[in-house]
Amino acid sequence: MNTIGVLGRHWRATVSAAGVIQPWGNGDEPSLDWFIAADDRWHVPSQEAAVRQRRIDNAPIFETRLRVPSGDAVQRVWCVADGGGYTVIEIENESTLPFAVAFSRNDILSVRPPTNVPIEGIELPEGSVVFPVGHHSTIRVALAHAGGGAASPTLLPDGLSSVEQVTRGWTSILDRAGRLELPEELVMAEIARLRTELALNGPAEPSDDAVAFLIDVGQLVRLGERADPWVPDIADAVAVVARLDHAWDVAAALDAAAVVLHRAGETRAVRDVARMRSSAAAALPGSLPADTDDSRMLGWLEQRVARAAGAGVAELMAGGMPKAWLGLNFEVHDLAVGPETTVSFAVRWHGDRPAVLWQTDGAPVRLIAPAVAPDWSSTEASGEALWPAPPGAETIVVPSAVVVDPGADISFN
Repeated sequence: MNTIGVLGRHWRATVSAAGVIQPWGNGDEPSLDWFIAADDRWHVPSQEAAVRQRRIDNAPIFETRLRVPSGDAVQRVWCVADGGGYTVIEIENESTLPFAVAFSRNDILSVRPPTNVPIEGIELPEGSVVFPVGHHSTIRVALAHAGGGAASPTLLPDGLSSVEQVTRGWTSILDRAGRLELPEELVMAEIARLRTELALNGPAEPSDDAVAFLIDVGQLVRLGERADPWVPDIADAVAVVARLDHAWDVAAALDAAAVVLHRAGETRAVRDVARMRSSAAAALPGSLPADTDDSRMLGWLEQRVARAAGAGVAELMAGGMPKAWLGLNFEVHDLAVGPETTVSFAVRWHGDRPAVLWQTDGAPVRLIAPAVAPDWSSTEASGEALWPAPPGAETIVVPSAVVVDPGADISFN
């Protein structure tokens, strides 16, 4: 799902693969569609094959590209908190010819009045408005979240947050839960997507899936939400989870509950959860089915690199060293590995062997890495070690420029 909205506000919408904005709710607010009148014909993005879409910098900012003669019509959609909240829609003409863009709602705010030239060649929804867009130029409009839109477009306020500003804001929020700089861009993008969707959509219903609910709330609290309001629901969900067969996701759910309860100051409850957790099986599967729900997927992606492994123990690289990562440097920052402990670590390659440098913050833990270094452990809050060469590492060709001494300095601040 491509969800947009402002954290702390109620308005939400979904952006379709064609860039149609579909507000949530009881259907009182209509969708906002867009259409391009190019040199050849009218182009309807929702009916065109030549449409591509991406998230910008892994934030809930969506760029939809529509092919037109000699270039692209590019739509960008993002939400800002300014003035009670707006959804900003930007149309850029990346072609050598001018075109016109039509929007299916006339209660939008715009930087200039729409054209009053008669619309020909297409039957647009009633109330649609049209704006000319010169070649290599941009027009910006917006929807006010609080309603109150006029019967015709009114002036868009100045100074609304830009794509770059919104991206920086979301990056800061997502990094609160732990920053992962991994060799696989798609994995990092998936973690960011899952976190943003969770932040905007909220957790799973505890009555439907107590495990998913606990994993979700653990993430939300790590992302910056207050822990206290969740305590009653956490207690009920823990009671349900405690009766389930032990598995990795049950252990992950209890770990997440412990984080929330600790941040809420519920010391006794943290101890109770720790007793339940001590008997929960923690073997992490090597892969998950394609239909795994988002909650477990996010938990699994994080726990591959660092996770709690029982009272006072934290495990690094529980999923082993992926073949795609062999010979490539990576870093993990401030990932939760206990109710009051986070770990940061970096892997740098010394020939075919990974050199790990680590730092823990909070309550002391014993670090282990049985999947990659069975004989290694440490109770030091920071340090460095040279792990054995993982399977397949003998085929690595590591340029001398990236061979790093295991004692090289690295900062986790």
